[in-house]
Amino acid sequence: MRKYVPKDNVQGKAYYTDRFWVSPRVVRDAVEDAHFATVVEAVSSWSNETYIELGQLVIHIKPEDNFTVMKTLKELCGYTQCSEQSAVDYLAKDKEFELFWQLLNITEAKRIRVVCRLAQGLAIESIEPLYKSANFAEREMFDMFGIKVNNHPFLKRILMPDDWEGNPLLKTYPLHGDEFASWYEVDKIFGKEYRDIIGPENRDPGKIDIADTKRFFSYWI
Repeated sequence: MRKYVPKDNVQGKAYYTDRFWVSPRVVRDAVEDAHFATVVEAVSSWSNETYIELGQLVIHIKPEDNFTVMKTLKELCGYTQCSEQSAVDYLAKDKEFELFWQLLNITEAKRIRVVCRLAQGLAIESIEPLYKSANFAEREMFDMFGIKVNNHPFLKRILMPDDWEGNPLLKTYPLHGDEFASWYEVDKIFGKEYRDIIGPENRDPGKIDIADTKRFFSYWI
């Protein structure tokens, strides 16, 4: 988690001068706030680690407990909004995804981030019955990362076409797109017999070095 910094005039100059610069970890503080202490006690049966980061509570749980924890946070602790939900690809390093949910308590003006690690190939339980906003977020997670969500009412791709191959937000997905992506529109609209006539999709390489996929991917291993 990083502190937000206004990005004024980002078009005028490069945001970073060192492309491999890594932001230092944000300071983690002990839970001293009375409200957060009550929350920690409510989910103590399922939490592995809790701390304060940038003024909000972070709770680490096991993936199989996500629905129970969310239900407790909503019904007993007043966190009635799920404002964000997604994942981070740590497959190369740990063979796991890191899933997170950002919750908001409007009455207390407090925020909580719930985090869990999910092994590759496993599914997570849908929280759509608790938070309707999770419907699209879980579909996007399935579309972009390939993470399956059990008991979702309509789990299908939301950004990419239904017959798309691959998951674009995986770190192993090429920055230029793979061969399937380069021929998708030609094959879909005209047919594979027109490949020699039309040619592959012309992607502008001006801002992307195709080798970056391997360089960035290797750097984070």
